[in-house]
Amino acid sequence: MSATRPQPAATATTALVDLPRGTGRPPFTAVLWDLDGTIVDSAPGIISSIQKMLAVLGLEVPPYDDLVSYIGPPILDSFREHGLGEIVELEYALGVYRDIYREEGEANSRVYPGMADVIRAVHDAGIPMSTATSKNQESAARVLEHFGLHRSFDAVVGATPDDSRSAKADVVAEALRVLETQGHDLSNVIMLGDRFYDVEGSSQHGVPCVYVTWGYGTVGEEAGSVAVVDDPARLPGLLGLEPA
Repeated sequence: MSATRPQPAATATTALVDLPRGTGRPPFTAVLWDLDGTIVDSAPGIISSIQKMLAVLGLEVPPYDDLVSYIGPPILDSFREHGLGEIVELEYALGVYRDIYREEGEANSRVYPGMADVIRAVHDAGIPMSTATSKNQESAARVLEHFGLHRSFDAVVGATPDDSRSAKADVVAEALRVLETQGHDLSNVIMLGDRFYDVEGSSQHGVPCVYVTWGYGTVGEEAGSVAVVDDPARLPGLLGLEPA
C-alpha cells in the first residue's frame, strides 16, 4: 500500500474564470476526465508491472512507494525522468511494460468509491464526456469496459501506441477535436484530474481544471485549478448536477 501523499485543502466552490473554453462554473457543456488517479486507482497494476519490467530487464527494482511518481506523465517520460534511457533502449522497455500491464496490470485496479455513480450521473444529465489520459488509448478503453463505464463516454482519448500523442496537452486537444467533430458544444468545458499535468495541459487549451485529492498528486500540484475536491460525493454539486 502506498504511503499517504500530502494534499491541499478542499475548496468550498469553484473559482469563476474567463478562459476561452470555460468559466469553471456550471452548467458545463462537456467534461474531460483524467483516468488513472481520478476515476480508477490503477497504482497497484501500474507499479507491479513496472517492477516486473525492471526485473525482466535485469535492473534494480525499487520499492512500491518510490514508483508512485511514475503515474501521471506519459510512461516514456517517466522512464526518461528516472534515467532508464541511460541503461536500456526505451522503446524495448515500453514494449515489455505494456505486455506485462495488459496481461496482469489492467485488471489490478479499482474504481474509486462513488466515481462510477458520478460518471453515470453526468451521462444521464446529457453532458458529453471524453477521457483525456496519457494512458495508452486502447488500454484506457479496456479498463473502462472492464468496469462497465465505457458506454457513458462519448469518446475515449489517450496516448497513441507510439506515444507520439501522450502529453496531456496533446490528449486534451484530441479530446476536444473529437467532441467538436461529434457536434458537441464546447463553450464551457471542465477537466478533472489529480496531477499538475491535468491542470497545465487543460489550461493550454483554455479549459479550467478541478483538482482531485484522492489520486497521486501532492501539495502544490493544484496551482492553477479552479477547485480542489477531496471526496467524489462533492462532484455532483460542483458539476451542477445537484445543489452544491
